Amino acid sequence: MTSEARAAPAPLASFVGIRAEAIWLRPVGLLRGVAARSALAAANALPLLGGDVACSAFEILALDRDQVRVGFGSLAELRRWGATREKKVTDRIAELLAALSAPRPPWAELPLDRPRIMGVVNVTPDSFSDGGDLLDPARAIEAGKAMLAAGADIIDVGGESTRPGAAPLSPEDETRRVEPVIAALAEAGAIVSIDTRHAAVMAAALAKGARIVNDVTALTHDPDALPLVAKRGAAIVLMHMKGEPRTMQQDPVYACAPIEVAAYLAGRIAACAAAGIPRERIIVDPGIGFGKNLAHNLEIIERLTLFHALGCGVLLGVSRKSFIGRVTGVADPKARLPGSLAAALYGVSLGVQIVRVHDVAATHQALAVWQAIVQSS
Repeated sequence: MTSEARAAPAPLASFVGIRAEAIWLRPVGLLRGVAARSALAAANALPLLGGDVACSAFEILALDRDQVRVGFGSLAELRRWGATREKKVTDRIAELLAALSAPRPPWAELPLDRPRIMGVVNVTPDSFSDGGDLLDPARAIEAGKAMLAAGADIIDVGGESTRPGAAPLSPEDETRRVEPVIAALAEAGAIVSIDTRHAAVMAAALAKGARIVNDVTALTHDPDALPLVAKRGAAIVLMHMKGEPRTMQQDPVYACAPIEVAAYLAGRIAACAAAGIPRERIIVDPGIGFGKNLAHNLEIIERLTLFHALGCGVLLGVSRKSFIGRVTGVADPKARLPGSLAAALYGVSLGVQIVRVHDVAATHQALAVWQAIVQSS
């Protein structure tokens, strides 16, 4: 966490001379059950994503001219402050509150009315946690079908490792790895996502039945990717990555990681809109572990509700990642299930709609218990 972002919150009245577009809101006063219903009835809160979780207070964040500003206020205080500012700031506050409180439409024909599970099928020899396990297409297809049976809503198929330090793979080799797997899983009725940054692989995967493109470069790596996704009408996951896989973990620096990641994703959403991809086809992913150190990752996860201000669904990929190992000392990625579940459930508690996981059955069970608890009141 940066020292600026951890400073004591300043009074809202001190937020002067800041560009409107530099301002972000993070819901922090989240209420559930009777407390939420009471606050909503009294108009003291907004419904997070149009649901039954109420937002009663907000952290106000701004990164302007490399300076991080942090404030805090109730919904009423925030509205009063916004009403006294110049029109651009008033409009920005209204825009952010509307995005935070609006329900999310279905994505890839999948309703986002409850947390969804994206199961990972890496058809690779070198992925960080399961490289080589599913390189054989038959084994990958079997694993994908088992994930469906265990409760996965989406199967994410990848043929190129994007782990830190990974070497690039040609699109032709990547296509050969994923095509038979995607075709078989789509025929089995799965909603299939293709995890790739290459337009040629996207096109081949969509032709074989994939409905979603999951691009770690947010459609920036290949100039043909953005027009292809727009033309084909595919759903898209836009992920933030600082740098590229071979170098992204070489001392990444941020003034305030959550704001900078959100601002980047806002720019990519705008680029998609300009290309003809509407917001309802977009899910954003803050890219845990992609060009971020331990402090950055933890800060982004803590402030996940900020990303709802982008007006899209949010995907969280924390399964087996190295930050869990750094926190716990567990070196083997396959032994990080408890940490993976803890991070995923924390994200879901903050409104994340999709969790991308390797361990589908365990995640499905954890989500079922979590949902039963939160719905009991």
